[in-house]
Amino acid sequence: MTGRESDTGLTWLGSNRTLARTVGRPMVRFLGIEASGGILLMVATVVALVWANSPWSGSYYDFWHTEVNLSVGDVISLEAHGHPLNLAEFVNDVLMAVFFFVVGLEIKREMVAGELRRLRVAALPIVGALGGMVVPALIYLAFNRSGAGSNGWGIPMATDIAFAIGIVSLLGRRVPTSLKVFLLSLAIVDDIGAILVIAVFYTSDLSMGWLLVGVATMVAVVVMTRAKVWYTPFYFVLGVALWYAMFRSGVHTTIAGVAMGLMAPARPLLDRAVMPPIELVRMDAADLRDAKFRLNESVSVASRLEHLLHPVTGFVIIPVFALANAGVEISGETLSNALTSDVTLGIVFGLVVGKIIGVSLFSLVALRLGLAVLPAGTTRRHIVGISAIAGIGFTVSLFVTGLALDGGTLQDEAKVGILVASIVAAAIGVLILRSARVPYTGAGPEGGQAPGKSSDPIVDATDREQSK
Repeated sequence: MTGRESDTGLTWLGSNRTLARTVGRPMVRFLGIEASGGILLMVATVVALVWANSPWSGSYYDFWHTEVNLSVGDVISLEAHGHPLNLAEFVNDVLMAVFFFVVGLEIKREMVAGELRRLRVAALPIVGALGGMVVPALIYLAFNRSGAGSNGWGIPMATDIAFAIGIVSLLGRRVPTSLKVFLLSLAIVDDIGAILVIAVFYTSDLSMGWLLVGVATMVAVVVMTRAKVWYTPFYFVLGVALWYAMFRSGVHTTIAGVAMGLMAPARPLLDRAVMPPIELVRMDAADLRDAKFRLNESVSVASRLEHLLHPVTGFVIIPVFALANAGVEISGETLSNALTSDVTLGIVFGLVVGKIIGVSLFSLVALRLGLAVLPAGTTRRHIVGISAIAGIGFTVSLFVTGLALDGGTLQDEAKVGILVASIVAAAIGVLILRSARVPYTGAGPEGGQAPGKSSDPIVDATDREQSK
């Protein structure tokens, strides 16, 4: 909603109606703040925990185990291990594929037009993320060398983008914009690592026939994009076909989402700088259609899809995922088992200690060797603080838990570890970042921004909103 709409009342949100003033506009402002996705995720987590530990806990488990029967005759059916998907599996296998599609779009954008396209700037989050994956995994394996829990080493490798960005955004101007960009790039590289781990280590019982169908589908997508076929319904059909092929092949369906995201064109078809001006006078229906096409294609497909789907994943899919997966019955027995569980201890020490040591140590070594540059307006203490924040592994850690560990006690112990580690990591990170001073610099190296300034007007607007 623009200020002009608010003045003229052309829309319901811009009107002076009581519901629009008291609910509609405040809700729009809330959804425009970076921290809002993390806040909704926290709320969903609390609701899941309260529900799972209430007198109505049975309804929580019954609800998420409700079967979802989706089939087309005898040809296409959605079944897992010989039975129809339940609601929890539908969230994890279907909805989370959309989330990872957006992750793929973010990765593509960062590699083509973002921070990951410049080697010296990208080197710091890449090296830091590598340390933030290797060290936590080794710490986890130190606690779980063998046994049923040894397969969970991928759990503490993850960083939750929504939670991490939400916590950092709550600190407002205490955190330079360049540091937020570093955290986002770090989390994206972390996601790449998590995707590779899921594809290579948490995939079993491969069906080569369906895998070849998936590969053929991806080839078709590449051919269409190279031929500049932009008709969206074609890609939707191919995306669904790729998802189903991955589902039947044994490769986790999130790989289909990431693959489609990475194949989306990240450069616009038309260059706005050389586009002829759009004449608004005497515009007829054909002129309007042409103008709409030119404006649309001056923005890349990846950017348009990310803008469209990011609110859906951040405000709907991820909270629903937390609601379906964070419900752990916290009884005296559960806590007692967790306190002595190697799985829980491996996750807590991996996410809290492993992330701080791994991200900060690898990053500082890269800086000392001259392989990377420090983000503009930051200090080494900021890097340590962000390393702690990276220990918030919540969403992806819960996701990997479902793939790596058998259901029941082990998963409950892992979920307790993830919850505790995420809270502790957030607290440590906030304390370090609050104590860090922001040095004044002009334009940073490699085109960095001065503290508090961003090349992104949306980020600046968010900061101004939070500083009020």
